[in-house]
Amino acid sequence: MKLSPDSIFVKITQLLPSVVIIAMGILLNSAQTFAQDQQERKVIQLSGIILNADSTDAVPGVNIYVPKKGRGTSSGRFGYFSMPVLEGDSVIFTFIGLKKQSFKVPDKVDNDRISLILTMQIDEIALAEIEVMPYPTEEEFKKAVIAMNVVDPMSISRSNMSPEMLLRWAESMPASGAENFRYFQQGQMLQNQDLYGPRPLRILDPFAWSQFIRSIKRGDLKNNN
Repeated sequence: MKLSPDSIFVKITQLLPSVVIIAMGILLNSAQTFAQDQQERKVIQLSGIILNADSTDAVPGVNIYVPKKGRGTSSGRFGYFSMPVLEGDSVIFTFIGLKKQSFKVPDKVDNDRISLILTMQIDEIALAEIEVMPYPTEEEFKKAVIAMNVVDPMSISRSNMSPEMLLRWAESMPASGAENFRYFQQGQMLQNQDLYGPRPLRILDPFAWSQFIRSIKRGDLKNNN
């Protein structure tokens, strides 16, 4: 028996309210089940510190989240973190260069807080060996080596160790730490002397003249040769 388009449309129209009612019942049931699940699962405050593999340094900036729940945070400067979770949640910890880790919140928790210290291991990735060649083929590399103009290294060393080159380097070389310190100390001494009067002239010092006359009498200035 062949049905006309009008009869098919009438049957669909008649069945449409039943389909809508069934769909709404399924949605309401799912919402009630989800609400009951949320009410039964207690909220827990999860906090802790994330350290490296040696437990010596904190790891800041670690991504901490509950998959498919839209809840997450990141560790602070000193590796500390704190976030609300539900009983039974799986918390994921990820950081570039470190192995991903997870923490399962117990289904039943007596307290409303959980503290933990998490250590993250280094994620080592072994890459295949790559040989870098300056030429596309071995034959071209051999030809380039044969045609290479090699300079005698001893001639370069002799030119670098010539007196003219050493003198030029010595003139352009900055002062050492000891020389800078000695120059600074002399400047400080002269500044202290200037605070209490003009700098003395040895040619006007009577004690210096007396020492000079004594050295002449002793014959210190005579030529021993």
